[in-house]
Amino acid sequence: MHDSGIMPKADYDKITKRHLGDTAREIAKPLTGKQIRAIREKAKLSQAVFADYLHLTVGHVSKLETGAVPPKGPTLVLLNVIQRKGIEAIL
Repeated sequence: MHDSGIMPKADYDKITKRHLGDTAREIAKPLTGKQIRAIREKAKLSQAVFADYLHLTVGHVSKLETGAVPPKGPTLVLLNVIQRKGIEAIL
């Protein structure tokens, strides 16, 4: 953020939620099972390979895609990153 001129160097030394404002909440928007499956299919990955990249089991990926289990925490953040930037962002 400092290099881009968004904030002065003194503030850059410690970034807090106050600096991020509402963008902190927008980092991980909720995803449906259909959206998760679309993310995986767009990356042209099987459930097994997708599970390996996300450090999940194939069964959990299946549950995410059917909507039986909603994505939470780091999984939700990674899925949002992949949705925005493509699978290459985590490789």
